[in-house]
Amino acid sequence: MDMMERRPDSQGKVRDIYDAGDNLLMVASDRISAFDYILPNEIAYKGEVLNRISAFWFDKFADLCPNHMVSIDPDQFPEEFSEYRDYLAGRAMLVRKAEPILIECIVRGYLTGSSEKNYEESGTVFGIKLPEGLQEASKLPEPLFTPTTKAALGGHDESISYAECENLVGSDIASQIRDLSIKIYTAGAEYAASRGIIIADTKFEFGLIDGKVTLIDECMTPDSSRFWPAAEYEVGKTQNSYDKQFVRNWLLDHWDFEGDAPELPAEVLDGTSARYREAFELISGEKFVSMKEIE
Repeated sequence: MDMMERRPDSQGKVRDIYDAGDNLLMVASDRISAFDYILPNEIAYKGEVLNRISAFWFDKFADLCPNHMVSIDPDQFPEEFSEYRDYLAGRAMLVRKAEPILIECIVRGYLTGSSEKNYEESGTVFGIKLPEGLQEASKLPEPLFTPTTKAALGGHDESISYAECENLVGSDIASQIRDLSIKIYTAGAEYAASRGIIIADTKFEFGLIDGKVTLIDECMTPDSSRFWPAAEYEVGKTQNSYDKQFVRNWLLDHWDFEGDAPELPAEVLDGTSARYREAFELISGEKFVSMKEIE
């Protein structure tokens, strides 16, 4: 049976998750979502890029925060998955099981997207007062933690205040996920800047493993972050990007968000795939070659 025909035990917008005894096998598909819609097309190599970038960060910042990664080596996956090795190579990660903390932990280092719209309307970003005179893509005085709820598949995340976050998960957990999110973002943004990428904002998820707050899901990928080319950065305009903003921009120009999401044209599919692979190469410092081709 092909892996694509095997029903996952749970499924997110992009990832398929399979029970693996004491662990889970998390498989990053080539699906792409935007504005909480799963789009009809797939992006070549996207799942592998997401998985391998996450693995890079998990390794790099393991001393900052524990994470759930066990391995991305198919030889270390349970035997039951060996027949799917070709499909899983590069795109799958064996992870420890965690009790999810149902908060999307968003950290914003620059004013863009929904934060810029919020600022234009109120001079605040989701209730946080900011200095006057900021523009699109302005660097913020300090990174902001702006949590949202974590909606079920098909639902929409809702912005919440830090006080509401505390009410949902308790003050101790709330302070831990806030502080860890800002710490990881700051370290990641500093490293990425040395590689020519501005990480404008990002999203983290956490869970509890043996009672300890642990980084789970993905980490600073082009799906969970805005990546901008540092050499082209200019305040006051929409930035070029290595992430799915290319897709978002096309949708905003060509869809009224009624009915089913439209098919993406070939130039958007190919351009997005190229941007994802370039992001991997800049962050990792190595040329992207699919693990299928290596093997």
